[in-house]
Amino acid sequence: MPKREDYIGWDEYFMGVAQLSGFRSKDPNTQVGCCIVSEDNKILSMGYNGLPKGCSDEEFPWNREGEELDDTKYAYVTHAELNSILNYRGGSLEGASLYVSLFPCNECAKAIIQAGIKRVVFDSDKYEGTPGNRAAKRMFDAAGVEYVPYSRTGREIKIMI
Repeated sequence: MPKREDYIGWDEYFMGVAQLSGFRSKDPNTQVGCCIVSEDNKILSMGYNGLPKGCSDEEFPWNREGEELDDTKYAYVTHAELNSILNYRGGSLEGASLYVSLFPCNECAKAIIQAGIKRVVFDSDKYEGTPGNRAAKRMFDAAGVEYVPYSRTGREIKIMI
């Protein structure tokens, strides 16, 4: 019997893990997931956007707008990319790839560069052209971090839990 030919590729697999991680986010508007992978296709870390450890999801705001920054989620939420970097306990991330459902902001771009990650595969770039997005791409270009859009296959994968 020949081997199965309809298995998913590495990019599909890792972006699927990133997307699945995003389902852990409590954010009512934006759920972002991330998966960091070694050069030999081993998953090193995962993360999603959420509050720091010890901060209750019930006690902090999830609002997008407020009179002051601290009335909104933006003062408190840690992005998926930074959570993935901080969740890693194995040593260096030098040369790794990062799969993320939303293109990294300029702050996450700094952390990605400092961690030594060399490739970013992103699904959505919904903030393309904004100042933070332009800054992230400028830093990636200067630091030699490749960023490539994920090529959707159109395959539907259903997970029954």
